[in-house]
Amino acid sequence: MKRPLVNRIAQSLSLRPPQRRSLEILARSCELVPLGGDVDLDEALAALKAEFPHFEGFDDRTFPSLCFALATGVGKTRLMGAFIAYLALGLKIRHFFVLAPNLTIYEKLKTDFTPNTPKYVFQGIGELITHPPVIVTGDDYDKRPIEERAAEARERARAPAAGPAQIVLDVVREGIVINIFNISKFNREATDKQGAPRMRRLSEYLGQSYFDYLSRLDDLVLLMDESHRYRADAGVKALNELNPVIGLELTATPQVESGKSALRFKNVIYDYPLSAALNDGFVKEPAVATRENFDASLYKDREEALERLKLEDAVRVHEDTKIDLELYHRDKGAKRVKPFILVIAKDTDHAGELEAFIKSDAFFGGRYADKVIQVHSQQRGAEKDENVSRLLAVESPDEPTEIVIHVNMLKEGWDVTNLYTIVPLRAANSKTLIEQSIGRGLRLPFGERVRDRDRKSLDRLTIIAHDKFQEIVDEANKPDSVIRAGIVIGGAGQPGAGKVIVTSPSAFESMVLGSQATELGADGTEKVLAAAGGVLPPSSTPPLHRHVAAALAKVATNPSVAPTVTALEADTAREAVKREVRKAIAAVQPELALDEASLDVAVNTMVKAFQGTVIGIPRISVFPKGGQVTSGYDDFDLDLSAFGSIQPVAEAIRIQSLHDGTNSERLVVANEGPPEEQLEHYIIRHIIDYDDVNETLHMDLIGKLAEQAVQYIRDQLNGDEAGTAAVVRAKEKELAQFIHGEMNAHYWEEVAEYQANVHAGMHYPKAVSLVRAADAPVRSIRDTLDAKSGIRDIVFTGFKKCMFQHQKFESNPERILALVLEGDGAVEKWVKPTAQDIHLTLRGGSSHLPDFVVETADCKYLVEVKRHDMLDQRDVVEKASACVAWCKHATAHETAHDGGKRWAYVIIPDEKVSEASTLGGLAAKFTKR
Repeated sequence: MKRPLVNRIAQSLSLRPPQRRSLEILARSCELVPLGGDVDLDEALAALKAEFPHFEGFDDRTFPSLCFALATGVGKTRLMGAFIAYLALGLKIRHFFVLAPNLTIYEKLKTDFTPNTPKYVFQGIGELITHPPVIVTGDDYDKRPIEERAAEARERARAPAAGPAQIVLDVVREGIVINIFNISKFNREATDKQGAPRMRRLSEYLGQSYFDYLSRLDDLVLLMDESHRYRADAGVKALNELNPVIGLELTATPQVESGKSALRFKNVIYDYPLSAALNDGFVKEPAVATRENFDASLYKDREEALERLKLEDAVRVHEDTKIDLELYHRDKGAKRVKPFILVIAKDTDHAGELEAFIKSDAFFGGRYADKVIQVHSQQRGAEKDENVSRLLAVESPDEPTEIVIHVNMLKEGWDVTNLYTIVPLRAANSKTLIEQSIGRGLRLPFGERVRDRDRKSLDRLTIIAHDKFQEIVDEANKPDSVIRAGIVIGGAGQPGAGKVIVTSPSAFESMVLGSQATELGADGTEKVLAAAGGVLPPSSTPPLHRHVAAALAKVATNPSVAPTVTALEADTAREAVKREVRKAIAAVQPELALDEASLDVAVNTMVKAFQGTVIGIPRISVFPKGGQVTSGYDDFDLDLSAFGSIQPVAEAIRIQSLHDGTNSERLVVANEGPPEEQLEHYIIRHIIDYDDVNETLHMDLIGKLAEQAVQYIRDQLNGDEAGTAAVVRAKEKELAQFIHGEMNAHYWEEVAEYQANVHAGMHYPKAVSLVRAADAPVRSIRDTLDAKSGIRDIVFTGFKKCMFQHQKFESNPERILALVLEGDGAVEKWVKPTAQDIHLTLRGGSSHLPDFVVETADCKYLVEVKRHDMLDQRDVVEKASACVAWCKHATAHETAHDGGKRWAYVIIPDEKVSEASTLGGLAAKFTKR
């Protein structure tokens, strides 16, 4: 690691500790996986895992890609600047490609990378101020040649510049090029008559398309802002085709939504969650406000009055904060900060109604008529331009806006520091209110907390939620809430507390090379877990055999020499192994004369050992074909008998800290009174928010189900309309979630067809790292587990046919199936694959990994164990389709060569797995074709 450069950049850019740690991890990663040239992803992963055991893989990227998951407000854009500065000045990288997920972030990034702007990301880096990079954007990349722009930059910077090394200055003066693009340039850009996106059309300046120009650069670094937005099929494919030397991903949300669950990124190398940022004081303290002794029952069917009360109380909190900020400015000489309120509306009609009310004399005598704007995606023309302009300038003390109303537009990238009050009027449960609301207002205007006892409002973000007050407080107090949950991973390359990392070599590595399994404890100490063993004990493996084994492992991955495992027996492969052995020995003992007969014996022995212990897996990537997927829902009636009911809660405003429950404040205000609504719309609004629900196609069914839900509650409460409204309003998100789940049970679709990229040669699983609970020792596969055993926290050993000494299982039926494989005479070997072994991409960008890979004398299998009541669920069906497609292409690939075996996919109901089973019997019943 170039420590002096890291120190200089961290000091010059005033990096916070998590930013600095991220920069240190990047620097170390570039030592472990040097940039440029052909990178073996398996070797790169192994090198990174050795230093950062929590790092699991590169997901669906075909290039090394590292995700830095930093909480909102910590400073991801500045970190991007630090990354570029280090790579340019330290590693002489000239070409960078910065990707934005939407227009808001795209415009912000263009400004932040432009010299002489308030938030210039390189401010303080002398070389990049004297020689600013060439900025190419999605708006002008096809207007002028890149080299012409670079030449102009060099001309402007002819004067000698301050800097440490001439070679660095030469790189900077040559012209660092930073491309800034919106993801739509890849996925949705207008096409010509031939259907080619503009980026892929022939450029008269380049003699090739701009996309091809980028993809052929040998030092292109890809930086992805809000990288959770680039996990869809088109985005993944386009980014892979750019062929960067490394990808650097930044996000506060390192996961993608898949149905009801969230899939966490595997390539997170550093995680600094919101709970850590709150503890370290890098963001505002979130708080929730209500009226003291608030009685929500008075507002059960009078929503409009409750909304007015919330808006008026928000202004009272806002004015109190505004006074504190002004006094702090005058007392301390700090910059003047103008706070503003964010109102989250239900829809565009609602936003318009709110704006009209706030502009009316009924709202504080019209005092805010010229201080409110609404911004949403349906605005067009001059109105949108004016409001967006005011929105972008909302941090300026001279800009009049103090209330912003929005509908689903201000998401990532709206990095303001003066948002102090949020009024969520769009219905949501307490968890959603916390997670979505506070993300927009956490940034601190002064860069750090003021910590003024008399002016707590300066460090606080207040959510006005009278009727949700206690729910939000309770949610925030949960150990797993975003306020309290989360551990920093990657902080020092150590596992989390209470976890032990078991690294298990392959059987071939164990018995030939003497590799042993190790444990890395939570205290950082490492110990040997178990002695290796096999047909050739490590102590008796001759040195020549070890040289042959190392050469064999290298030759086996050369597709031109060894397209299958069987091909290793051919003379061509054997001679290639011998050449590698001679080369290796000559490098250390040039005087040694090899005995050819001994070399032949060693090669024969090692080929048999390799073939007997490894499973060759074709290098195939399966992904959905493009095109429309036909889907819908069968008509049905709602059964809400399992759904309970709840009861809804004052004149002073009570503000309660969500992070520190002892920190509260009381603002005295006047009492107000209450309105009405169509209750079904509360539920419908949330149902149509689900990505898989088409509002136009499914509205008849959605409306019917929402009416049935309301009527059910009304019947339960004996026709009490106020009580019905209270229950619906308190549980509208849960009701929508329940209905959506019931709709999923009646969902149908024609599953997408899958296509594949088939690469020559075979992949062989290498050493695997497993995490076990510190209080769950390694167990024998044959141990009987009690019902309370947390099987996912246990590492098992005692295998004879597994490729590794140790394995983990997701369920007890999986463990029992492993016992079946161990005892079945027809099974030669098996393994639980990792994401580096099998590449299956589903619709939406999520990946899938089968449970087992099994080999017999005449066939190889992908095998899965699924709960019997889940086999017909759409996600299981889709995964099965992808696995069948993978096996089809794997069979064609392997059987095209002598000795290749066919592949089959077997999906077994969990209730059908017992130790009396055989693989052949299970395959005969449950093979998918």
